[in-house]
Amino acid sequence: MALCLGQVFSKDKTFRPRKRFEPGTQRFELYKKAQASLKSGLDLRKVVQLPEGENINDWIAVHVVDFFNRINLIYGTVSEFCTERTCPIMSGGLRYEYRWQDGHEYRRPTKLPALKYMNLLMDWIETNINNEDIFPTRVGVPFPKNFQQVCKKILSRLFRVFVHVYIHHFDSVCSMGAEAHINTCYKHYYYFISEFSLIEHSELEPLVRNEVCCHSFLVK
Repeated sequence: MALCLGQVFSKDKTFRPRKRFEPGTQRFELYKKAQASLKSGLDLRKVVQLPEGENINDWIAVHVVDFFNRINLIYGTVSEFCTERTCPIMSGGLRYEYRWQDGHEYRRPTKLPALKYMNLLMDWIETNINNEDIFPTRVGVPFPKNFQQVCKKILSRLFRVFVHVYIHHFDSVCSMGAEAHINTCYKHYYYFISEFSLIEHSELEPLVRNEVCCHSFLVK
């Protein structure tokens, strides 16, 4: 019998500790507004639109952190099935392989097991969103000029988690009864990146082409 979502997406399944918004801050209020819209049953295309009078970088920052939390949680539910034996490379089927490069420890694109890749990815994102020079939290401190470029890179790499989970672990997702939740999360993510042109369309090809997860079905 499939587990309920409350059991599947529990705190002990989280791959990384959740990043939280400080109560009383503008980001926290924006986050609450975004969550209220999501729970209201509104069309996701409308939910992602920038609220009138709000700063676009604040809106993007809130969503990048929220997607990090949600996708981190999704991968946490299948990470026990994602081992060096089952997933010796980080890939999205036979056609797509993702190699890790961070300019420090891995100066060149390096082939890694999916689990190792995910660990490095989540560490890298966490470092970025906790960096006050990139994601400032203090009132009056401006976003850096390259803020949206950093967010595009984060969102592009988070998309690879969807690719790997859908193509290599979708049977496990279905056995947990979690496919509806993950599909909704992907739709939310897709409409958001589309609304603000945050990812090149070519990046989406692994799911567009894949038969297990029909992209047109997910985002219709």
